[in-house]
Amino acid sequence: MAAHLSVPKISTGDIVSRTRRSSFPADRRGVTSSEVARPAGGAARAVTRTLSDDPLGGTVRRTVLPSGLRVLTEAIPAMRSVSFGIWVAVGSRDETGPQAGAAHFLEHLLFKGTNKRGALEISSEIEAVGGETNAFTTKEYTCYYARVLDEDLPLAIDVMCDLVADSVLAAPDVETERGVILEEIAMHDDEPGDEVHDLFARAVYGDHPLGRLISGTEETVTPMTRRQIQSFYRRRYTAPQIVIAAAGNLDHAAVVKLVRQALRGTPLDTDPAAPAPHRSATPAVRTKPAATVVEPKETEQAHVILGCPGIDRLDERRFALGVLNNVLGGGMSSRLFQEIREQRGLAYSVYSYASQYADSGLFAVYAGCAPGKVDEVLDLTRAELARVAATGITEAELARGKGMSKGSFVLGLEDTGSRMSRLAKGELLYGNLMPVDELLARVDAVSLDDVNALAADLLGRPMSLAVVGPFDESAFAAR
Repeated sequence: MAAHLSVPKISTGDIVSRTRRSSFPADRRGVTSSEVARPAGGAARAVTRTLSDDPLGGTVRRTVLPSGLRVLTEAIPAMRSVSFGIWVAVGSRDETGPQAGAAHFLEHLLFKGTNKRGALEISSEIEAVGGETNAFTTKEYTCYYARVLDEDLPLAIDVMCDLVADSVLAAPDVETERGVILEEIAMHDDEPGDEVHDLFARAVYGDHPLGRLISGTEETVTPMTRRQIQSFYRRRYTAPQIVIAAAGNLDHAAVVKLVRQALRGTPLDTDPAAPAPHRSATPAVRTKPAATVVEPKETEQAHVILGCPGIDRLDERRFALGVLNNVLGGGMSSRLFQEIREQRGLAYSVYSYASQYADSGLFAVYAGCAPGKVDEVLDLTRAELARVAATGITEAELARGKGMSKGSFVLGLEDTGSRMSRLAKGELLYGNLMPVDELLARVDAVSLDDVNALAADLLGRPMSLAVVGPFDESAFAAR
């Protein structure tokens, strides 16, 4: 249940998006208040729609409960397991400065006990049937999930809904988990390969919440009170902000019925409301001017990131970005891997990646190398980025980059967990679920001009540099 860091490599599994500010037909858009049906003179009722019968998957259905909570399922009869997840549109960017780390703190605490179960019961009930549970926090959402045999799905739904909806947040548990989280923060500080990504985000975003640590810091976690966490919990964990997703051998109507039973009488069993819209892409996040930041640390290896602000996740160029990323540093055949590792042996690990948010994004190159080789690695990286910005990529690279994007997406759908995640992210982050065939067609439609125009724009931007290693900032003053 650690803070989730979505760094290396862009995943086409996350590109379940739309054209700029959306030209999708109305029947594939996010749910609206009209989908919480209210018969004349009667109570609100749930509304269910079939979203797709995908030849590469199963039948996808979505129900909007009167409370605004959404339930999406993908029925895959050939499976004998089910992945079940509760996704909340709350992450570390929703915290104020003094609250930094509250979303992650809460993620830990929800497993510590409810009005029905203690911490041991929560874990033992699922483990007794061979299942597994976990959770993660990102900058824009939090996920709690379980994977079980299909016959044990009712148990998983009851346990997971109970812990998300009705945790007691007992004072002794707050103190216990505070110690665990402080140890987690300390452990993270001992991992320079992770720390450099946080340093880079801070260089680009500064004091904006996207630049903060998901876990918070010792200075914010230590004084955080139970009352503050409880307030964050009840204000943020509301039914319209929640998407429940499940994939595997299941029946949609049965899942909806079980969810409604599990939530009955809890704080998520609320008056009729419309589902919350996905995060707005405007106004765009203001980023800092390009800068060099160095964290001096006596390490055997230097860790460097060179990058710039990228594009948000709704940008129509996201498919071209996936291709460009693959060509530059997305695999062993990429330009940077071949030049820096294979031909020159300067680094063990080198890759490019893109992180995309509702209103901003990052594009960067990471390398881990001996401290004495940092200058050469940076020179080669800058030269390659400048070359691609100036002359673009080739037709052969375009074909390879598109093949990597399509292959990684489809291969990633071969387990129930990734299918469950796809449902939830499509609904929670984009307001629609793009069919697999359409997504593949969008990748196929990327042209050489699309990629080269994006490369000229993106790679020509001023670059920030983040370094963790045995240096002081003066060592990179001229860079």
